[in-house]
Amino acid sequence: MTKLTISGLADLRNNFVAKQDQCKGTLLICSETGCIANKTIQIKNLLEKELKQRNLENDYNIVPTGCLGLCAKGPILLVQPEGILYFNLKPKDVNTIIDQHLINGEPVQDLMYKETPDSAPEPKMKNINFYKDQMFIVLINHGLINPEQIEDYIGNGGYQSLVKALTELQPDQILAEVETSGLRGRGGGGFPTGIKWETCKNAASGIGAAPYVVCNADEGDPGAFMDRSIIEGNPHSVIEGMLICARAIGAHSGYVYIRNEYPRALKRLRRAVRQAREFGLLGKNILGTDFSFDIRIHQGAGAFVCGESTALMNAMEGKVGEPRPKYIHLVEIGYKGLPTVLNNVETFANIPAIIEQGGAWFASIGTGDVSKSPWKGSSGTKVFSIVGDVNNTGLIEVPMGITLRDIVYKIGDGIPDGKKFKAVQTGGPSGGCLPEKLLNLAVDFDTLTKAGSMMGSGGLIVMDESRCMVDVAKYFTDFLVDESCGRCTPCREGLIVVHDLLTKIVEGKGDPVDLDLLDQISETMKNGSLCALGKSAPNPVLSTLKYFRSEYDAHIVDKKCPAGVCKALITYNINANNCNGCGVCLKNCPQEAITGEKKKPHVIDQNKCGKCGVCVDSCKFDAVEVV
Repeated sequence: MTKLTISGLADLRNNFVAKQDQCKGTLLICSETGCIANKTIQIKNLLEKELKQRNLENDYNIVPTGCLGLCAKGPILLVQPEGILYFNLKPKDVNTIIDQHLINGEPVQDLMYKETPDSAPEPKMKNINFYKDQMFIVLINHGLINPEQIEDYIGNGGYQSLVKALTELQPDQILAEVETSGLRGRGGGGFPTGIKWETCKNAASGIGAAPYVVCNADEGDPGAFMDRSIIEGNPHSVIEGMLICARAIGAHSGYVYIRNEYPRALKRLRRAVRQAREFGLLGKNILGTDFSFDIRIHQGAGAFVCGESTALMNAMEGKVGEPRPKYIHLVEIGYKGLPTVLNNVETFANIPAIIEQGGAWFASIGTGDVSKSPWKGSSGTKVFSIVGDVNNTGLIEVPMGITLRDIVYKIGDGIPDGKKFKAVQTGGPSGGCLPEKLLNLAVDFDTLTKAGSMMGSGGLIVMDESRCMVDVAKYFTDFLVDESCGRCTPCREGLIVVHDLLTKIVEGKGDPVDLDLLDQISETMKNGSLCALGKSAPNPVLSTLKYFRSEYDAHIVDKKCPAGVCKALITYNINANNCNGCGVCLKNCPQEAITGEKKKPHVIDQNKCGKCGVCVDSCKFDAVEVV
């Protein structure tokens, strides 16, 4: 196709809006990974088929979208222009929606969200607790556009910030807006983005070379899917952010480093880059100007440590993915030895809004006063994936400064099955586990760090009273032992010793001196490791030692696991007073460890019991006890 000019971009946007106005409505159906697993594609295909059979295919535009947030209630359908949401859809619901809502004009209340089983159905997003306290900047177009169609992004205001950056702002003015915004890197480090960009530009100018722009999409934290969802739902926002960065620092080449385990995100990113080139938004003389910039995609091989900035650079250059010494700064010596800006997906996705609305607008959101120091505030919003023992799991975007309590109990709707909250871990496998007494903490870079956790890239895992915090610390240490690159001694050897000590404790072989040793080794790792992986790896251990010390003492002194999780310290028994001899546990036991006659109390043979917990899960009479 003919490459767009600035006026052509405006014409395309106007044509898109006019075409949308010709339809009676739009059916926006979430087509993210979670909803796809719940048959959202089948539902979309049925909608198309049934509308066609009723001769309504020209009246309603069906749009597969990015994540609508409330993953626990997917698949989700948003009907516009009414703004009515339907949740937990099944293929059988398609005809009901078409006949009752689209044809007869009566929204289907049975498919709407209910805060409680007895509450009235709520059709509008703004009135649902999950959405009330959120603020959408990065996710503003998620659920509203087809991520595989560049026309949708342009039609909803996309690439208008690029036009502003090309026609109204000089590079130094772009840098000034980003610095004024106080935007700090959303990949975990929290480095002020404006300072990074300006330092890189100056370094490149000093050696007379063009710098590189690199986007880090190597998100590998357990329970985290923020960057994946942003790319799956709106890849062009990331491309536009990179373009604006390139314009500001004088770059002509860029890369997105994305892990191979994200096939759908990779497919959509490739498509978005290809479309941007076809439309003249990447390549030579972008939009008819003298600005040229292109993006290539580099697939990572799945090493967690390659999310670390210098390890990522090594991997891109075909070297072993391990960190470089920290006195070497990427903004001075980065990809191929040249100055390089490296930001993560969410950081770049914030840039179009900052350029459109202004840095001062962004700085007015969040905590602290970034005008005094970019290190003393947390401006804007943060995207989190909220998972674990919480009713409303999903993808959220909240203003900096919101409390952990509001996230868990307002947005997340509390803990399932009437259980009590125990802990929340922020910041991925290297984040700290914070107890209930700290739920009123503000979510920002500095507050979480002081509490022994960190912002990280945005993974947030909620844990209820059934979780053993010693076992949790061991779980994340297991992960980090496998993912350590092994280059530096504190991380390589420290993680192994910590893992062995935790294993010893959960097996009932711990000694009080082990806790002092855990603390000493963890502090050595924090102070002596080469990169952020090793420096932050002790956080799960140190935070659980600090806030859940009694659980460690119970494992070591009493040889008991209070949560009933650690197999070496628990026994499964059947309470004869509660057992009616139904035989369900006997039939389900994989070890054939349960015996007993029908309608008489059963017994567990401790020599055969594998402590798998199947008997507990299958018993409806609370007859199986964990002691």
